[in-house]
Order: sequence, then structure tokens, then C-alpha cells
Amino acid sequence: MKIVVIGGTGLIGKKVVARLSAQGHDVIAAAPQTGVNALTGEGLAEALAGAKVVVDLANSPSFEDAAVLHFFETSGRNLAVAEKEAGVAHHVALSVVGTDKLQQSGYFRAKIAQEALIRQSGVPYTIVRSTQFMEFLGGIVQSAAQGDAIRLSSALIQPISSDDVAQAVAERALAAPANGIVEIAGPEQFKMSDLVQRYLKAIGDARTVQVDPAARYFGAELQTGTLVPEGEAHLGRVGFEDWMRQSRAH
Repeated sequence: MKIVVIGGTGLIGKKVVARLSAQGHDVIAAAPQTGVNALTGEGLAEALAGAKVVVDLANSPSFEDAAVLHFFETSGRNLAVAEKEAGVAHHVALSVVGTDKLQQSGYFRAKIAQEALIRQSGVPYTIVRSTQFMEFLGGIVQSAAQGDAIRLSSALIQPISSDDVAQAVAERALAAPANGIVEIAGPEQFKMSDLVQRYLKAIGDARTVQVDPAARYFGAELQTGTLVPEGEAHLGRVGFEDWMRQSRAH
């Protein structure tokens, strides 16, 4: 089966391409550097010809409010048109757990718009909402840093490894369309402030985390359960300590 992975050269994309290719599928890693650009439409029709499944893992190069909204709306529309013309039978998109609760953030408003376009496209779909990647912990630190202090909420977080994300996405690409949302998460919950302090200690960073209930997460206020699944979710296998050991080994 021909499967096109939009964003197929990125962190998750490479792993999804490898997993599906290993199972004997004809997998196209579609990205601007391979001549396929969902934002401009370049190469889309050629890449999607004969494809049965499209996996959309592309992310905006800019998180500025207007730029990220333009990226997800424009690429979403381009994909919908190209998929209908190609007769694609299943669109799988990666999104974020809690997206609809984070509308104060321009990035998450853009993800809400992307999800709406997918639902309205007429192409059978599965939206895979994931909790934060463990690989993103460094980005959380950077966004919350104020001098030597890291100001973070104690809201719950249930981080998942990129390997577990890729496995779940690959499985969904080969399953029937859910025509709805499927949530995935890591096996453990933590307070965000506690987990980031553990992460800093593990990488030898002497900075300390200060708990601030008003601290925003990429511009959005957090409640205790904003970033964790509300109901049943597919859980990954890799816990934080295992992930840290794997990270040190590479």
C-alpha cells in the first residue's frame, strides 16, 4: 500500500516512515527537502498519486500567531484538495492532547483550525492527539526560563517518547479511519514542575524550578488536567527514567 508521510523527514516522521517501510509498504517521506511542500502545494499531486493513506506530521517553522495559523490552514486546505483528487482513503493527523482547552495560545488556536478542516474535508480521518513528547522537555525549560529560575505550573503532564508516538501513529495509519479523535500518552503522570526539576538534575543543569500557578504554557493558562487525557488513552511503554537512559546512550 502506498502511504505518504507529510513531514516525513522530521523527528516523528522519520520513525513512522521506517516502521511502515519495514512492513513492506510503499512509503513516501514528503517534505520541502524532498520536493513536496504542503504549504505551497508544490509536488503534492505527484506524491499523492495512487496513495491510500496520508499521514500529516508537518509542523509550522514559526510559532508566531499569524504565521502558524496560516501554515496549518493553508497546508490543511491544500492537502484536502489533493487527497480528494487522488482518492485517498484515510487521513491521519498528529495533534495535541488538550488542544481545545488551550485557545489562549496562538499555536493551539491554529491546531484547532487544522482539526476543523480535517473533519470538514470529506476524507475519512483519524486525529491522533498526543501528550507532550519527552524530547520537548528542553523546549518547556527554554520557554519558562527567567534568569536562573524556571517558572512552571504544577499542572499534570504525561509525557510520551517519540518512539511510542511513532508506533501509535504507524498503527493508526494501517487501521480503519476512526473519524474522530484517538488520544495517546506516556505511561506515567507527573506534576510538570516536578518532572522538569528531575529533568534538569538528570542533565546536570543547576537551575531550579519555581512553582507558579499563574505560569503560562506557551501563552495559555493551565488547569490541573489540561495536558493529560480525560478518558481512555493508548499508553506508550517508555517511562521517563528509561527515556533518560536511552538519551544518554545516544
